[in-house]
Amino acid sequence: MKKTLIAALVGGLILFLWQFASWAAINFHASTQQYSPNQDKVLEFLNENLEEGFYFMPNAAPDEDSQEVMQAALGKPWAQVYFHKEMTNNMAKSMSRGFLIDILAAGLMAWLLLKMTNPSFQTILTSCIAVGFIGYFTIPYLNSIWFETPTLAYLLDAVGSWGLVGLWFGYWLRK
Repeated sequence: MKKTLIAALVGGLILFLWQFASWAAINFHASTQQYSPNQDKVLEFLNENLEEGFYFMPNAAPDEDSQEVMQAALGKPWAQVYFHKEMTNNMAKSMSRGFLIDILAAGLMAWLLLKMTNPSFQTILTSCIAVGFIGYFTIPYLNSIWFETPTLAYLLDAVGSWGLVGLWFGYWLRK
């Protein structure tokens, strides 16, 4: 139990530090947060015309045929909008929740690895990297297939962070 707890805490810290570097220090995700010189006008328009929520546009009204709407939209602009009426910034709460999730994810990975009979360093490392790829393929990459979003930063996050955790686990869990 002690081995799993230490693995989870250090692994969670590695994930957390990677995420800080990826989003803030290095900013791999710049392409997903672009600036628009018209942002004030766009936000004002959205605030006047939308309720808080997540939107895909164009989309069929409940009484419309979605196939017809999608066919008519081909070749025209489209958007996904995540709209909030008010920006909040509770950095401590968000970072605490993120760190707890990282510890939980690392703990689950350590638990799985400890169920293996005498795994090698290489098995531990490649298992962690495989989990990173699984996470990448099933969420960001799958979404990019449908919504044409950039995902290179997410691939770097998945493989980089879980690769580093795999290096730590390969050392720690084989002790």
